[in-house]
Amino acid sequence: MSVPDADMLISISEIFETPVSTLLGENIIETKADDLKVISEKLEIINLQLANRKMTKQKLLHWLFISLGIVIMIVFIILFISHSPYLNWDYSNPETSVMGVVLHAFEWLFVRVAPLLLIGAIAGVYFTRKLSNQENN
Repeated sequence: MSVPDADMLISISEIFETPVSTLLGENIIETKADDLKVISEKLEIINLQLANRKMTKQKLLHWLFISLGIVIMIVFIILFISHSPYLNWDYSNPETSVMGVVLHAFEWLFVRVAPLLLIGAIAGVYFTRKLSNQENN
């Protein structure tokens, strides 16, 4: 089987105003405008779904930051009200001494780390709220 010259096929297709694929005997299904419309509508639906998913994640993150700030404040209040009761415990009992050390270590670490977490939570609330307001406008 011989293959016709590509330049010759192009010239013939221009003269007869037919596609080269028709001259070669191939049937190529052309996409109709309706098909493109259906595809564009599906893409629009997918785009809306992705935007809703992004907004839902952002709202969830926003409320997680708010919850983190509230939990930190509640633990601070509990620690402030309790006045470190483990300091008055009898440390001759090994179980009591271990528990006292664990409570003291938690309180010591919490007092040093929690302010940074609280600042981060406040910043997170601010920025997620700011992004939410920008998307709504």
